[in-house]
Amino acid sequence: MAGHNQFALLKQRRFLPFFIVQSLGAFNDNIYRQAIIGLLFYLGVGTAERTLYTNLAPALFILPYFLFSALAGQIAEKLEKQRLIVITTMMEIAIMSLAAVGFLLQNMPVLLLALFCTGLQSTLFGPVKYSVLPSILKPEELTGGNGLVEMGTSLSILTGMIAGGLVFVLAGSHGPVVAAVAIIALALAGNAAARMMPRVDAGAPELKIRWNPLSESLAVLRLAKKQKAVRNAILGVSWFWFVGTVLTSQLPSYAVVNLGGEPTLYIFALALFSIGTGTGSLLCEKLSARTVEIGLVPLGAFGISAFLLDLYFARAGTATAQGLSLAQFVQQPGSARIIVDLLGIGLFTGFFVVPLFALIQSRTPKSEMSRVFAALNIQNSGFIVLAAVIGLLLQLKQLTLFGHTVPMPGLSIPQLFLALAIANTLVAIWIFSIVPEFLMRFLSWLMVRTLYRLRVRGIEANVPDEGAALLVCNHVSYMDALILAAVVPRPVRFVMYYRIFNIPVLRWIFRTAKAIPIASPKEDAGLMQRAFDAVDAALAEGELVCIFPEGALTRDGGIAAFRSGVEKILARRPVPVVPMALKGMWASMWSRRDSRLGRMRVPRRFRANVEVVAGTAVDGAATDAAQLEAAVRALRGDDA
Repeated sequence: MAGHNQFALLKQRRFLPFFIVQSLGAFNDNIYRQAIIGLLFYLGVGTAERTLYTNLAPALFILPYFLFSALAGQIAEKLEKQRLIVITTMMEIAIMSLAAVGFLLQNMPVLLLALFCTGLQSTLFGPVKYSVLPSILKPEELTGGNGLVEMGTSLSILTGMIAGGLVFVLAGSHGPVVAAVAIIALALAGNAAARMMPRVDAGAPELKIRWNPLSESLAVLRLAKKQKAVRNAILGVSWFWFVGTVLTSQLPSYAVVNLGGEPTLYIFALALFSIGTGTGSLLCEKLSARTVEIGLVPLGAFGISAFLLDLYFARAGTATAQGLSLAQFVQQPGSARIIVDLLGIGLFTGFFVVPLFALIQSRTPKSEMSRVFAALNIQNSGFIVLAAVIGLLLQLKQLTLFGHTVPMPGLSIPQLFLALAIANTLVAIWIFSIVPEFLMRFLSWLMVRTLYRLRVRGIEANVPDEGAALLVCNHVSYMDALILAAVVPRPVRFVMYYRIFNIPVLRWIFRTAKAIPIASPKEDAGLMQRAFDAVDAALAEGELVCIFPEGALTRDGGIAAFRSGVEKILARRPVPVVPMALKGMWASMWSRRDSRLGRMRVPRRFRANVEVVAGTAVDGAATDAAQLEAAVRALRGDDA
């Protein structure tokens, strides 16, 4: 793990063609949409007509998401995914050919029809885009893979907008021809990349497709609510689109009115946000140590609010200068702060959204995943429309309804950013209060990454990607469970001595993580029996369970004899057993190496080097406590 680089995925056939397809798709969509706006200026269309088209275009693009997402989810579930991606890219070729005719004829109705069809094609591609990743990536690669996809999407949207906006500026009278050739060429390239993808099996080939859009939209929305964590992850992704829509839709006016720049300065502001998002997306794998680390979500949420709040204070009023070029703006006092704020918002947006996508993928059955992402697309579309409407209404000073004038907030753009920062904080607090797992993971992630330097060996190769397994490990400190949870890609149910389970602060973390408290028969025979029943139920559900068979923290740094509890578990359910060893924990904080005061000694114990080693899984029906103890001892070696 230590030497892994997520960019290695870009060298592998299982990922690279898909990455190219989705990046080219986003790039082509945005070239096309910006080129339509460029054509309006080229044709000298009046302001009123241009405003009509520029507002109609996004509505036509997003309408298919409401109408056809449920159908798209069912199709993506039923068909082999590589074949479906080839089909959708062939649709793109046909649609872009129609759009090319529109450019050549300079016919807006044809271009808008093609734009609606582009939205339809994107609707069909959406569910397969994210549901394919768990099939081609290992669990420990999900965060890195999603980070690359989000980075590719952000940069493709940005460069597509820039390229599309420059078509008629640079090509002049040849603009329609250049636009037509470009969009067809990109569609052909995407289809060629799709044909290079390996086969990806259908999630539910036996699924019967139902064609009623309303009832099926409600059905997939209900399906997405089955698991509370998934349901709220979907809500978080939709909220990301809400925040992004409100922010980016204000940038053109913000760049002119509040930054004092030329109209094109908004491209620079958008670039800062996009680069920040791409960077944050890529950093997620490094920060999460290749697990699906939803602890980054609270960090991302509150980071977004902090930088939005600072953006308000950085430029609360209108600019004192006007018509600034990019170079002139950068030289203005306070511009560096605004640049950092826009980068920071994007950076923490990446921290926020990438783990949410990975969580949805890791917690959703493959037979339902495409439909769950279809539900996500429906909800995203609603949040995007809501963001556009609210952003508009909040800036109005008054509104006339049925002959009556209604006073409105009349917020300036910086005030809108302030309102968005407050709303984002409140929504984040609400989500984390109803799903405390997010906040729990953040606290455990913060504690582990602050207190230790972790190295990991054997996790990828030996901890199974799916299905039940029992993890057995030596027990050194009160932090052992948090450290193992931080390095194992899948959620783990920990069995722990009830006195450790009840430690203040850690108790809330352990309870939220569904740890299983246990006691000796002399202390509480009933609790012990309930613990064994809970372990068996978890294994029956295909979960990972971790136990510390010594039964107590080591008092001398060595490994005590493994007790018979592990044999009782395996006698009831002989699942594979993965031996694991913690090395370096004896010299760290919260072990029993020193007196109570000495345990907290700093700096000798702070940021201790800790290694987690996993061995080859053994057959649970053919092992016992003594053999597992010997395996853990061998993994730990002499350097404890």
